[in-house]
Amino acid sequence: MRTNNAIVDDQGLMNNFAIEPKVYVDEQGDRTGFTPYAEILNGRLAMIGFISLIALEVFTGKGILGLLTNLQ
Repeated sequence: MRTNNAIVDDQGLMNNFAIEPKVYVDEQGDRTGFTPYAEILNGRLAMIGFISLIALEVFTGKGILGLLTNLQ
């Protein structure tokens, strides 16, 4: 029973607890797992990393392992 936008039970006591929102599943926003979006993003990031390693070797004359072993 509702009176003046307040929920009142059958004994006339007002219910001050929060009303729970309706729960729903958004099927459209699923971007996890092996989806085409994830595979395209993974391929692009792999290409950027590969080109970065080639550029590192061109500019320094050493590969990533050569640089890491000379950090002593």
